[in-house]
Amino acid sequence: MSSPDCCESSPLLSTAVQLLTASSLYRYLRLVVNLVAFCLHRPIPQPINPRLTSEDVTVVIPSLQGGGVELLETIRSILLTRPFRIILVTIEAQEARAHLLAKELDCGKLQICSVAQPNKRRQMVRAIPEIETEVTIFADDDVTWPSTLLPWMLAPLEDQRYGGVGTNQRLRRADCPNWQQRVWGYLGALYLERRNFDCASCMFMDGGLPCLSGRTVAYRTSILLDKEFTEQFTHEEWLGQYHLNADDDNFITRWLISHGQKISYQHHKQAEILTTLEDNPKFLKQCLRWSRSNWRSNITSLCCDRHIWKSVRGNFAMDLADRNARIQPWSTYAVYLTTISHWALLWDCLLIYFYLDMARPWSKESQSIGLAMLATWMFLSKFLKLMGHYIRYPVDFLLLPVSILFGYFHGLIKGYAMVSLNVVSLLSFILPVERRYLTQCADCLGKPRGCG
Repeated sequence: MSSPDCCESSPLLSTAVQLLTASSLYRYLRLVVNLVAFCLHRPIPQPINPRLTSEDVTVVIPSLQGGGVELLETIRSILLTRPFRIILVTIEAQEARAHLLAKELDCGKLQICSVAQPNKRRQMVRAIPEIETEVTIFADDDVTWPSTLLPWMLAPLEDQRYGGVGTNQRLRRADCPNWQQRVWGYLGALYLERRNFDCASCMFMDGGLPCLSGRTVAYRTSILLDKEFTEQFTHEEWLGQYHLNADDDNFITRWLISHGQKISYQHHKQAEILTTLEDNPKFLKQCLRWSRSNWRSNITSLCCDRHIWKSVRGNFAMDLADRNARIQPWSTYAVYLTTISHWALLWDCLLIYFYLDMARPWSKESQSIGLAMLATWMFLSKFLKLMGHYIRYPVDFLLLPVSILFGYFHGLIKGYAMVSLNVVSLLSFILPVERRYLTQCADCLGKPRGCG
């Protein structure tokens, strides 16, 4: 006959096992499946006889500086890919500097445009009426392209179902960095590595991804020429009152999904751009800005648009079986919900607590062995999906504790971002004259005008 204590503890033990199992599955199923998906993912191959070539591409570079060594090198790397045209859109205060840069480059493919006030969305829209090609690529002013990039980015667009294409991204490491630059650069490199991993994995699973990053992204120009797109793009608001200047790439990604356009992510060495991130404490401000963007965009996708998980046919099973459907059940779980549910320190503490609660009836030795196994798995999970970085830079293994601690600290950044989503940009308002300017830009779409 079992003792009363055993009978009383059995339901408690069963609850502890269930809690540990459920929380472990929710936290780590994403990692295990994504590891397999990442290994299986392949980019869309280049066609033997492509219809689209570099002459079908216009590259738009929004820039506040309008000049400088970094922008000069960016444009030079882009010119090596032989696009039809490059449009540099700066602000009026820097237009003269942009013309000096164009004179230094001495090429007929660079066109200069400007807007009155710094606003990336307005700079992007300013260039659209000037575009004459089938494909438009937006690029940041601090990226370096490989000469092999364009054929890979154009390959998915051979299929009319695709409206946008993203690229692989790596950090351009500083030359002879000091120890602070090395640490901050390491954290930035891991951010991009993690993003590449998530994009490739989700693309394989259901054709979704977190966002088509604006660092370098290709769109079908006909999508950008849509007046409805321009109107909503330049007048997007958060909570109906905060005008968004940031989050431009998130908006366009959601627009493509909501309008039935497929998206692609070309994870390939020859489609890999280099970019820069802050290698000083300003990196924390970048993380805060990214976190705010994730909160706003993912909440919009989950609760407002709902295209990523809501069946448009009324038959979820049919949509799930159709690779052309726009629902993204895996990406919803593995990307969008993590904004709300992924808090590293909280999860690790909960898992340890549930384990200790479950292991109370065990011997001390069994408890220690089980706890060591759990801790080992938790440790491995911190860097398994980042192995590509550590293989390329083995010395960075020495900084692994820094990344783990920063992962815990990032929860504070994420929490602060959550309560400050009203901070949308340095210029979070629009003057009436600027609103009229945006309306004029929308009206002139499809009517190319001369630029300087």
